[in-house]
Amino acid sequence: MPKLITIEEHLTLEELEQRYRNAREVTEKIHYQTIWLLATGRTCSEVSEITGYSRNWIYRLVRRYNAQGTEGLGDQRKRNMGRESLLEDLDQAQLWQLLQQPAPDGGLWNSRKLADWLSEKIGRHVSRQRGWEYLQDMEFPLNRRRVGRRRSRPKK
Repeated sequence: MPKLITIEEHLTLEELEQRYRNAREVTEKIHYQTIWLLATGRTCSEVSEITGYSRNWIYRLVRRYNAQGTEGLGDQRKRNMGRESLLEDLDQAQLWQLLQQPAPDGGLWNSRKLADWLSEKIGRHVSRQRGWEYLQDMEFPLNRRRVGRRRSRPKK
């Protein structure tokens, strides 16, 4: 006989069913349905057949529900605020002013040069990708020509 999964009693069976039936978001509805079906005594294989989700995913959802209760259910992406900024507002203003001038080598700013500057500023390694993200966030034009230099076109 298959082993039943233990579900913590954060909510009664009736409350789980009610939340499953009243859920408006698809992710939340599926999560409550999965927990409710398991709480009624169904096996993981049965719930997997009903919902179409793998046993692995069901086990992860159960662990999250058992640890966090109803806070662990639903779409968790809306709670993700993203990566914390490397620079405070004042430092970002300083960076914007710095980008208005030529790069330290006299050339154009690029992701590598900005990553090197950021690394020096915060005292730890910053990847080129992060430098690129800062340039993009500040809508910095990367095709700005050097001041005082003109490109010559090849003659035809």
